[in-house]
Amino acid sequence: MKAFLGFVSFMFISYGVSGLLHQWIDWFPTFFGFFRFLVPDGYEIHGCLVLAVLGVGVAVASDAVGKKS
Repeated sequence: MKAFLGFVSFMFISYGVSGLLHQWIDWFPTFFGFFRFLVPDGYEIHGCLVLAVLGVGVAVASDAVGKKS
């Protein structure tokens, strides 16, 4: 379970950060492009920021799961 949550958090953080860089400097490629379907048009910066923060939250949760068991 910890490995799965770690992978999910990596996907969220990498898409969030690469999406923010893509919006700000307009040439950086986005990773895990299938997440673009989760973010509504016109709210790319907010959506990428939320996904990056969600990834950090999932990473913290995966550490908590690992310590508990």
